[in-house]
Amino acid sequence: MENQKSYPGKAPESNDQPATDLNEDIKHHIMTTMGNDFYPPRKDTYYKGLAYSVRDRLVKRWLNSQRSFYDRSAKRVYYLSLEFLPGRFLMNYVTNMQLNKACEKTLEETGFTMEEIEEQEWDAGLGNGGLGRLASCYMDSMASLNIPAYGYGIMYDYGIFYQTIVNGYQVEQCDNWVRWGNPWEFKRRGFLYNVQFYGRSELYKNSSGKLCYRWVDTLDINAMACDILIPGYGTQNVNNMRLWAAMSSQEFSLEEFNQGDYIGAMESKVLTENISKVLYPSDEKDVGKELRLKQQYFFVAATFQDIVRRFKKHNPDFKLLPDRVAVQLNDTHPAIAIPELMRLLLDEEDLEWETAWEISVKTFAYTNHTVLPEALESWPVRLISKLLPRHMEIIYEINRRFLNMVEKQYPNNPQLLHRISIIEDGPEQRVRMAHLAIVGSHTVNGVAALHSRILKDKLFHDFNIIFPGKIINVTNGVTPRRWVLQVNPALSSLITDTIGSDWITDLDQLKKLIPHADNPAFREKWRQVKLANKARLVKYIKRKVGMDVNPDTLFDVHVKRIHEYKRQLLNIFHVITLYNRIKKDPSKEIVPRTVIFAGKAAPAYVQAKLIIKLINSVADLVNNDPDVNHKLEVVFLPNYCVSQAEKIIPATDLSEQISTAGLEASGTGNMKFALNGALTIGTLDGANIEIMEEVGEDNIFIFGLTAKEVEKKRAQGYNPWDYYSRDEELRTTLDMVRLNHFIPGEPNLFLPIWDSLMALGDRYLVLADFRAFIQAQDRVRTLYQDQEQWTRCSILNTANMGKFSSDRAVREYARDIWKIESCK
Repeated sequence: MENQKSYPGKAPESNDQPATDLNEDIKHHIMTTMGNDFYPPRKDTYYKGLAYSVRDRLVKRWLNSQRSFYDRSAKRVYYLSLEFLPGRFLMNYVTNMQLNKACEKTLEETGFTMEEIEEQEWDAGLGNGGLGRLASCYMDSMASLNIPAYGYGIMYDYGIFYQTIVNGYQVEQCDNWVRWGNPWEFKRRGFLYNVQFYGRSELYKNSSGKLCYRWVDTLDINAMACDILIPGYGTQNVNNMRLWAAMSSQEFSLEEFNQGDYIGAMESKVLTENISKVLYPSDEKDVGKELRLKQQYFFVAATFQDIVRRFKKHNPDFKLLPDRVAVQLNDTHPAIAIPELMRLLLDEEDLEWETAWEISVKTFAYTNHTVLPEALESWPVRLISKLLPRHMEIIYEINRRFLNMVEKQYPNNPQLLHRISIIEDGPEQRVRMAHLAIVGSHTVNGVAALHSRILKDKLFHDFNIIFPGKIINVTNGVTPRRWVLQVNPALSSLITDTIGSDWITDLDQLKKLIPHADNPAFREKWRQVKLANKARLVKYIKRKVGMDVNPDTLFDVHVKRIHEYKRQLLNIFHVITLYNRIKKDPSKEIVPRTVIFAGKAAPAYVQAKLIIKLINSVADLVNNDPDVNHKLEVVFLPNYCVSQAEKIIPATDLSEQISTAGLEASGTGNMKFALNGALTIGTLDGANIEIMEEVGEDNIFIFGLTAKEVEKKRAQGYNPWDYYSRDEELRTTLDMVRLNHFIPGEPNLFLPIWDSLMALGDRYLVLADFRAFIQAQDRVRTLYQDQEQWTRCSILNTANMGKFSSDRAVREYARDIWKIESCK
């Protein structure tokens, strides 16, 4: 099953795509597009030849889709996201277009497998984590559901960074993901839009004597459209992401060049094009903050010029804009779009404020992705005033009118006005982007039931009273095409052989697996699929870090961004506890366990980087201790990314989702793991709650404080020393960290971790949940010893994950927020 290459599909392969045609197209592109010879066959040339051949087929479908949308005057969704995380494109396209068999047959003569060809592609460096991956899942679902849609963002030259581990420490290297070219993008040099920065806002009278504003004396930058096509599954529909690349309007200064100032001659071009160079440039310094805000406005300004151009083709009246256009703000990064649309309507289209505001609010919707107040984006007023002076004027006016409206409803309540104001007073005035997004949108949604409840009851409680019904919930989802059909072909084949293939586009069909959970023969097939996936991951681990791992151990996996609230510390403390138990009695039989960590820490996040060092230091000790004798092994896989997740997730037995309750908005990794048959150990946080409701309390390991209990404990005065003093295993573990048991030669290295827990109050309640976590892990060990029962729980996890399809989520957005219908 490990080498199985067949991918089941609901829709048949098109008759006009036989393998012979594909083979000829590949050779044609290798010769004419790449200027190469197809013999002898090489993986890199065949990858690109296949990529261009698949792209040809995509373009035909895309053109037909666009013509159809125009012919029907279809309302379109514009999904604005500062990041997308699509991973590799090739297999996703091949899967969605049902070209698998044709590709496999074509490659027979080369001796290459699709897996080998796929490995030639570099992960697209267009996103960082869950926000970007969710956006890509939604793009897949919108295309599959025949919803006319565009994803808008930035075409970054470099991803956030490429992570290596040197002596246990994270080292960041540039992620030059396009160094070998990108066969999937279409550079639309004919679509160049002018984006303005700096300058000043000028008041003038137009020909009718009306006072108007214009933005003058600006620094102008060109935005070039780059299209990447997104095919739907089981449909001919193809949407696309339109990503913007910064282009200087002047290549270089000939005068400076002729005077011998060769660097100065290129300086303007380099500084201009920095805007689309790097995803999330460091914002520690003011210049970095300014670049980030530039990025946000750059892609928003280009996007709205594109939207207006498309709208004006067939619509003379801007009052029709909300009937033709739905704009979804994926977090607050694109929230500057609200004053930008107002500027276009007021200054360019000469509409009155009330009309422009009504149009704008009806056009925008906003998705919130955090409950951490400190993570809510805000910008200094002085920075916006400098970079976008006209927008700052519009924001002031939005805020003035909003506060006047609220004061009429709730008079004599200055504290309320202070809390809800878009402009935050303080030593430095700041613009609260979440407040701007709420005020300027017709609908705001959270991404899990608990998250949305926290938004309404706590974080945005005042807004929920002022705008009753505006805040709703749309629980996140993941695409089953990518996260089962493509990444787990063996499991996909087993499911399809058992219940048919309708589940690929209707994930609720997985419930038909429930009766098979009690079938011993089916359980054995299920185990064999998992074992084959684990064997595949073992080979990957050997290749990446040179470590031999036993696939017959329990694969305990914690992969996500390294952050204190995600509590990788709690997990490594469990590892230390297991290690101490083995050392105490090396002859005692235990369930062998391989604990796998992966994830990146933000370059400036010192504590998160120290946690990575601790994990690797513990791994060095555990993996080289003869007393442990491979009963416990710890792996940290560097450079976690989509293609790595595609290997890890199908092989996982236990999924770690252990954030402090009330802090994770939703999570989507938890969904991907459970969908592939992993059992979850987690807190009642984010979508874990809804996963528990779907799979049943007996098929998930829930532990720890609830969100309400966390809040109560903090209010009563939480003291981590109480837990330290009364729990011997916890005390031993923490003392080993404090006393540098893992790196004796570097005294005080991990003292900041000790201090964060004991001296600074353990903000994320690691100690409070430690004993409950250990007890839950003991339950994991007991259940894993009974493989029949474990497998039954695994099957039931997959069978009950239908709710967590991105298709369901997108249908809810389309029905409840965008008011849009499928357009086949």
